[in-house]
Amino acid sequence: MSKVPNELNEIGGMVEAELELDARGLYCPEPVMLLHNKIRDIEAGQILKLVATDPSTTRDVPKFCLYLGHELLVEEQQGQLYHYLIKKKQD
Repeated sequence: MSKVPNELNEIGGMVEAELELDARGLYCPEPVMLLHNKIRDIEAGQILKLVATDPSTTRDVPKFCLYLGHELLVEEQQGQLYHYLIKKKQD
């Protein structure tokens, strides 16, 4: 499981991703396409961590979440990497 140290959940603990999707080295539209496919396969309420190197994900991932109703818990950049924690919406 991946932990993102800067983000706290409701009870003050660290947010943990149950699954991770590595989209490093992929360019638009591939990271969001992979995200779309992966999020279909997980249970409602599960948290998915996406790691990408494409700067366009800073635009695409928040719009993806907004459009489809998923919750973007974390969006941060660490050097050349973009990290996202996405909670799948309830069905």
